Amino acid sequence: MSTPKRWHVVAAAAVLLVAGAPAVVASAGPSEAGAGRPDRFDWAGSWATAVTRGNSVGLTNTGLNNQSVRMVVHVSVGGPALRVRLSNLYGEQAVAVGRATVARPDTATPDDLSDIDPASLRPLTFSGVASATMNRGAELLSDPLTFPVADDSDLVVTVHFPTPTGPTTFHGQSQQANFIGAGDLTGAAEGTGFTTRPTCCWFFLSGIDVHRKATPGALVVLSDSIGDGNGSTVNANRRWPDLLSDRLLAARPDARTPGVLNLSLAGNRLNHEGTEPGDGNYPGYYQLGPNAAARLNEDVFAQTGVRTVVTHLGINDIWMSNDSPEAIIATLRQINQQVQQRGLTSLVATLTPYEGHGAPGVWTAQKEATRQAVNTYLRGSREFDGLLDFDRVLRDPARPSALLPAYDSGDHIHPNDAGNQALADAVPLRLLGL
Repeated sequence: MSTPKRWHVVAAAAVLLVAGAPAVVASAGPSEAGAGRPDRFDWAGSWATAVTRGNSVGLTNTGLNNQSVRMVVHVSVGGPALRVRLSNLYGEQAVAVGRATVARPDTATPDDLSDIDPASLRPLTFSGVASATMNRGAELLSDPLTFPVADDSDLVVTVHFPTPTGPTTFHGQSQQANFIGAGDLTGAAEGTGFTTRPTCCWFFLSGIDVHRKATPGALVVLSDSIGDGNGSTVNANRRWPDLLSDRLLAARPDARTPGVLNLSLAGNRLNHEGTEPGDGNYPGYYQLGPNAAARLNEDVFAQTGVRTVVTHLGINDIWMSNDSPEAIIATLRQINQQVQQRGLTSLVATLTPYEGHGAPGVWTAQKEATRQAVNTYLRGSREFDGLLDFDRVLRDPARPSALLPAYDSGDHIHPNDAGNQALADAVPLRLLGL
């Protein structure tokens, strides 16, 4: 069982939901006391994202000031209640939250991303009040809210930041349009006031939990841009973890379906910091995150109800940093040991091909030999609880060092929608207990 974060610890057995709903039992995960009780409800992660420090220039560095951010997220599993997690983990100062709301998108309008269904709009509270402060380096958990959430659905979270935030805590590669506007727009049904519309970036938002009956917890994907969905269709939720969640729901469309939490970070490496430059004149950025081993406590072990971890990392250590097979394997083994030590199921995925990607020197025969050596080790290892052979899924049989053209998004390293579907379809459900 994972070690719960400090905000997961519930002092009282019952937590009263907003709007006069009956009290429910809140828990960070299953316990022996709850065994054999089919009516037991527990919290489980339904959506999460890895957050990083704001970059050295641009909006993520200057931050927000008397502005509202409307963010669209796609949850994996549903339940009768939710709670929202905000994070100032990488901030340089305390951040004021003036007001926050959650709603469903209004899919009947032309702008079905920033417009919300006004009948579904609900305020979020924090310890019973509408406004709150996130201390520097801290997280903020909303009060539980009675708000029925459907499996495989979109939610819209809007947060007003009334005073300057300073550098943000954010996720850069959202593959999802989000929206920024002046003033407090948390109650606005129409999105016309959101005049800045980047196809990136969840700001200060890091997770959504749902209350579920007899939940089996959640699966965490710890990956890089391949898990983050680079190359997939924007606003379509065609990342392979999303598609795996769809597959799980189809296989077991009931409360026993685990949530799928995508903690991938585009550009993340096992052994290097995001700001370290790479081959092909890649400059490095804060948004690529710290080295993967340093992410475990915040991005993996702290997730609500985590049971299984899929690690798919190492290709960036090869093409950016020209690491040796031994260095990559050593960190993958260390991650595996820490995951298993906490009683979690540890799955690992082989590194996928990328010949043709980037400038000369990004792919070389020597780097390909490193990739093959890592994959040979992973296929022969018995340390992990299971292997996902993503290399076999995506490679071109006629040229195994390259992606199959039908799965290539065009940059020769990231799969397109069809490739993401193939990855999701290749995950053996027996490894997930289904």
